[in-house]
Amino acid sequence: MGSFSIWHWLVVLAVILLLFGGGNKISGVMGDFAKGIKSFKKNMAEPDDESMEEANAKPSGTIAAPGTRTTTTTTREPSTTS
Repeated sequence: MGSFSIWHWLVVLAVILLLFGGGNKISGVMGDFAKGIKSFKKNMAEPDDESMEEANAKPSGTIAAPGTRTTTTTTREPSTTS
């Protein structure tokens, strides 16, 4: 464990610039992260969420298993040729 090389100093400089420079990018990201957590907690605390009720009220379609083809059957009337 000797002295720091130039690569160590470049990494330290990059970390310092990232934390203290660049127009407060870290604080902006952390603010957005905090807003997301607050929104998540708020929505988890509300059991009567209207959007969930609307999603449950919608009829669901049928889902075919992978590899199966969905075919449409049509009925034909017998031709009346004489």
